Parts: sequence; structure tokens; C-alpha cells
Amino acid sequence: MERYDYIIVGAGAAGCVLAYRLSEDPANRVCVIEAGPRDTHPFIAMPKGLAKVMADPKHLWAHASQPEASTAGQSEMWVRGRVLGGSSSINGMMWVRGQPADFDALAELTSDDWNWEHIGAAYAALEHHELGAAPTRGASGPLRVTMPTLRDALSEAQIRAGEAMGWPRKQDVNIPDNDDGIGYAPRTIAGGKRQSAATAFLRPAERRANLTVLTDCTVDRVIFDGQRASGVELLRGGRRETIGAAREVILCGGALATPGILERSGIGDARRLAELGIPLVHDNPEVGEGLIEHRGLIMQWKLTRDLSQNKQFHGWRLLRATVRYYLTRGGPMSAAAYEIGGWFRTRPGLNRPDAQVLVAPFSFDFAKQRQDVERFPGMSVVVYPLRPTSRGSIHIATRDPDAAASFQPNYRASDADRQSMIGAVRVIRDYVRQAPLGELVGEETMPGAAVASDAQILEAYDRFGTCGYHAVGSCRMGKDDASVIDPQLNVRGVSALRIIDTSVMPLIPAGNTQGPTMAMAWRAADLILAANG
Repeated sequence: MERYDYIIVGAGAAGCVLAYRLSEDPANRVCVIEAGPRDTHPFIAMPKGLAKVMADPKHLWAHASQPEASTAGQSEMWVRGRVLGGSSSINGMMWVRGQPADFDALAELTSDDWNWEHIGAAYAALEHHELGAAPTRGASGPLRVTMPTLRDALSEAQIRAGEAMGWPRKQDVNIPDNDDGIGYAPRTIAGGKRQSAATAFLRPAERRANLTVLTDCTVDRVIFDGQRASGVELLRGGRRETIGAAREVILCGGALATPGILERSGIGDARRLAELGIPLVHDNPEVGEGLIEHRGLIMQWKLTRDLSQNKQFHGWRLLRATVRYYLTRGGPMSAAAYEIGGWFRTRPGLNRPDAQVLVAPFSFDFAKQRQDVERFPGMSVVVYPLRPTSRGSIHIATRDPDAAASFQPNYRASDADRQSMIGAVRVIRDYVRQAPLGELVGEETMPGAAVASDAQILEAYDRFGTCGYHAVGSCRMGKDDASVIDPQLNVRGVSALRIIDTSVMPLIPAGNTQGPTMAMAWRAADLILAANG
């Protein structure tokens, strides 16, 4: 049996950062295991190719929800990357770091190891940011972060409308001030190419002789010697194999995959595991519970002037843009999913922003499941409350490791979440009326002006809403004994097993989760290396 010092399960945002950090010491033998293939799909590198990759089942885990009222009685799909780089190879590439208050709140629930002092330092260490160095912004790290280059008249009007709302225009929307703001959002793009976790962290680390990367290998379960994790059992090419860990197994599968690995390994609710015939290693009913996700609503408007990018994404212009991209790595196909971000308060009296809006100079064709743009000039936004308090769950229903677990999102279960959802829509409608954007915006086409009452707005979230692809919390970190992991990331009830991914976050950061995951993984490496001398 092959043995390593550290086995990292999952080559996503967290796993790639950990592989980079832990393999810096040549004395550490590190193995990273990824269920999907290498990231050679041609549309992974092309930023606007993300829609094509997200439609390719070979590169995805597709999790189906159980129908519930908050999804209008339908099952919705949450997809995650099944490829080197994980979801950082298929996401929208916005670089949103969260605010100091988010991480200080995390520290209150866990320990000071996770406060802004440490996370800000992690960001400064891992970033190679186009805007240069700042106290918590890095200029010489492995991850290239750049600013948008396509700044057209519509985009400028969209930002100026935010200024008219009282949202300060920011050169860096991630400035750590815990305040409202709007501006062009940094992206994990460089030279016109996606900078996934695999590109930034794993590719350089693979040059080291002490790092092994296994692809197309699905980890079934962690194996134990008594209560100590001693390795993993995986499936490769239809055959089962075992790999040993001399020091630790570290799960980095994300909020949707990590709970399933724990449950198949015998860690979870004893009754649930008994029903599946899984031998119990440690009883913890919180495994798979506490799932939190952003619920977004896409709002769209027809424009009175043809300033939209819609025409760039169909017909001969799309062909021209694609050719231009391959010749110059520039143009519309080199842009992130959204390149303008805004943070605002949905009602008076709040001490910090509680909603986020992502603004686009194009609009989707909902009749084609948003796989195409509308044939008239339009613009769109996606808006969502930042810190939902409603909690869902995710659990396996079979011992098959290739079967994606089903989940219950349980959106808008709390009155506070419902207030924020309604308030966010009303604020955004006010926003689009501000000059100079108001002069360009005509009819609201989604969800439509007829959706006016509180009940109608919530129904629109149910019928037309979308997940933010930001799920967290299903293997909660905490200082209390009931939590799944302790503040040092150790799985409670066993030894030599840690988790670092979005599943450990007991609260959701104020924005997209790629940045916080990478920063927390960078910080996690400090704790792991210190614990192991």
C-alpha cells in the first residue's frame, strides 16, 4: 500500500492551496486525490466558456434538491466542479474576499485563529493583485487577480446609478471597511485566461517531487485504525484501492461532498448510518446539517438604447468574439461572469450591508434556460441577501460514492431572510431608476413590474430564483462539543482527520466563497504545519 504523510481529498479551491503549502517542505510526502479529470477542457481557460463547461457532466457533480415550497415544489440542481481546480475551474471568477466583520464573527464562534488579522494576512500572502500591495492585499502571491478591462457606457451608467443611491464607488470593492459600495469587481483572470486553484497553486506545486496528484479517483471513505484515520479507500477504473496516511487525512470536498465522505466513513447520525448498513465510527448528528446558501433572484430590463452586450453573444458577432479571443485573449469572451459588484442595506437601521448585487450589461433568455441571451438590448442583475439565517441539510441515500447526495435547501425559513429578500428587490428597483441608468432602462422583463407585493416577490424567488453556488456549513466548525470539527479543524471523536473547505464555515461570508475558501485554506496550512512540527 502506497503511503504519504498527508492525503488531501479533493483538488478544489482548498485542496490546491493546501497541496501548495504542505508540499513546500520536501520532507512532506503529499497526495491530492481528485474524482474528476485534469483541467484540459478548452473552455475552462476561456472565461466566458464557463456555460459550456457547466453543461458537461464529465466535469460536474450534480446534486438534486428535494422539492419544497421555497423552490416552487420543484427539484433544483446545485453543480460543483469535478475536475482539477474543483469549482474554481467552472465558477464565475469574481474575487470577493468578504469583510473583516465576517471573519471576526467566525472567530467568535470558533477561535481567534480565524479572525481578520489572520485571514487578512492570508489574502496578502496568496494574492498577486493588479492593484498592488496594501495592508491586506498581496502583490507577489501565486494567485493572479486582475481588474475588468471592458468598461463600456452601460457599465459606467450602472456604477454611477449606485453612486446616486449613496453607495461609494470603490477602486477595490474588497477594501476592508465593512461598508456599502459599488465598483468593478476583481477577477481570477490573467492574460485572458481563468486562474483556477489548479492553475495558481497546483500547477507550480506539481513540479515538486514530493507531491502526487491522482485524477479520476473517487474517494469512497476514510479508513481507521481504531479511532485514528490511517488512509482512504478509493475507486479507480472500477477497482478499489487503499492509500495510507502517516500523519493526516484532510477532506477538501466542499459543503456538498465532504458530509457524504464522512457518512460513508462511519461518522454521522448513528440511526441514519445504521439504515444504510454503515458501521459506526463516531456518532455526530450534525454531519450534513446546518447547510446555508445564498438565494438569488435574476432581475432583467429591456433597454431604450442599444448599449447592451447581448448582440455580442449570438450570431456572427459571437463567432467574431471567439476568434478574437483565440487570437488576442481579449474581447467579450475574456470577461468574468459578472464584472460589477455592489453591497447595500435592504432597510434602514442596519450596521452594515446585508445584500449583494452582481450587475451585467447583458440579459438572459429564460426560455432557453439562460443558455442564450435575449435578442433585444437588455441588462440584468442577480441580487441576494448576504447572510441568510435559514438552514438546510444534505445527506447520502446510498453507499455509492459516485452518487451525488441529495439536499434540502430550506431557503427563506426565517422571517429575517424573507424581509431581506423582499427589501433587496425593492432597493434594486429604486437603483435602476437612478440617473444616468434610469434614462436607459425601459420595461422590467424579469420578474416583471406585476410582481409587486411582498408575497409576489417571495413567489418570484421560489419560481425563478437561483442558488448562489456558495453553500457552506454542512460540517460546522465550532468551540462547542456538538460541532463536527473543532477550531483546529480536527473531526471530533477521531484523530488524524481534518476538514478544510466551505463545509466548515458556521456562517456564510458576505459574498462569493472562492476567496474566503482559499484564504482559510492558507491559514489552515499554518495550523496543520504547526501541529505536526
